[in-house]
Amino acid sequence: MDRFVEMQVFVAVAETEGFASGSRKLGISPPVATRAVADLESRLGVKLLTRTTRYVRVTDAGKRYLEDCKRILSEITEADDAAAGINGEPSGHIAITAPVVLGRMFVQPGVIEYLNRYPKMDVSALYLDRVVNLLEEGLDVGIRVGELADSSMRAARVGTVRRVVCASPDYIARMGLPQKPEDLLEHTIVSANGVNPSIEWKFSQEKSVRIKPRLSLTTNESAIDTAVAGFGIVRQMSYQVAQQLENGQLKILLSDYELPPLPVHVLHREGRYASAKIRCFVDLMVERLRVNKALN
Repeated sequence: MDRFVEMQVFVAVAETEGFASGSRKLGISPPVATRAVADLESRLGVKLLTRTTRYVRVTDAGKRYLEDCKRILSEITEADDAAAGINGEPSGHIAITAPVVLGRMFVQPGVIEYLNRYPKMDVSALYLDRVVNLLEEGLDVGIRVGELADSSMRAARVGTVRRVVCASPDYIARMGLPQKPEDLLEHTIVSANGVNPSIEWKFSQEKSVRIKPRLSLTTNESAIDTAVAGFGIVRQMSYQVAQQLENGQLKILLSDYELPPLPVHVLHREGRYASAKIRCFVDLMVERLRVNKALN
């Protein structure tokens, strides 16, 4: 088998931690993938992967070889792109993901700018309020809120957001200001956590309150609208209520008890040798998000 093909198979198996998943990614059969890695290890005289019945892990020797393989394969792609003139004008397709509200408010305008700037590009956007595995779901770029657990991704920090408790001026005038987290037990709570009968809100200073929402909703937008209408208190990410805070429809409560801010990153899985279409999208999105005051 061609050496570069063996490298491609090894990278796919290592990144997906399985021969079946790696072979699916490349559109080949698991036996072909197994044979390719075995031939590669035999030629190198080094064990690259540790195999068990439950998972595949990269050995210490394999980790260094994995990074070299990714660099070499990316440089080959870059050379192909340059020869085809793709670096001059990106073309093709990319798939991205972001949280629902963040995607609608801040990512989608960047996607439109990207498509207008590069008319030969297509974009698929997956907006979900869950952590999406870019490798497993075939995605190129993710905008993520929170600490990153996957160190294999290339990430650019673009800002921070806070968890804020807020209510409308009308509600505050009628019901008063809670002075400490425990006071929330005496207030009307609106939650965007679906149908759970009770939820726990954690605060700084090791404080937490288990509350029973009077109204549980399935979307953040509906919970925010309910709070704006003066019905009760909500807890949202600061970017989700940035507009309502700016125009005075909502006020922040219990700011002295807020948890530490959460970072916002733009991440992708191609490293610093990413293709031109990925680089252009990431650069555009990083530039837009870093100057957005709702994220900083």
